[in-house]
Amino acid sequence: MADMKAFRDAVTKWATGGPDRPARDLAEGLGVRTAVLVEGLSDLAAVEALAARRGRDLAADGVCVMPMGGAMSVARYAGLLGPPGLGLRLTGLCDEGERGFYERGLTRAQAPLQDVYVCAADLEDELIRALGTVGVEEILSAEGDLRAWQTFQRQPAQHGRPRHQQARRFLGTKKGRKIRYGRLLVEALAPDRTPPPLDRLLASL
Repeated sequence: MADMKAFRDAVTKWATGGPDRPARDLAEGLGVRTAVLVEGLSDLAAVEALAARRGRDLAADGVCVMPMGGAMSVARYAGLLGPPGLGLRLTGLCDEGERGFYERGLTRAQAPLQDVYVCAADLEDELIRALGTVGVEEILSAEGDLRAWQTFQRQPAQHGRPRHQQARRFLGTKKGRKIRYGRLLVEALAPDRTPPPLDRLLASL
């Protein structure tokens, strides 16, 4: 049976020059109504983790969280998934520095700009601030990454940097780490400490 991952894969192939028919057929078969445009897989992991914590089945609600491989692809994906293409409702989560790409891409796709939720720096920064660095270090320890974290902190480039900035940089130093911790940090949040952009995004779906 087809699932939302199959739809994401079909859209990615379409966005890179493949046929549109598989994505169109899957969208209809799965009842996809909304596409959440996110920059990468760590954002996907975080959104899906928060949905699971709140008892939401996004796929059952016709929601696809679509990682695009970077904000510069938003115009392409918005055109395929929004009014010019599949006609889905578009929403999104992005970093402050990438807001312009989203605004231009959604404007071209004739989609409402108010449905984009913007993180102050990026989602990892929002999550680290919400948990506090002590909370993040507890998770790093539980995952067996405490020694690597302490070694990273001793690097000359990290001397004098605020600890939350060190933690944010650390999450991006190894392939797959941001994706894994995107889920773990969300799962560790107290119910009232969800970063506002992520909270508002899920509430809108």
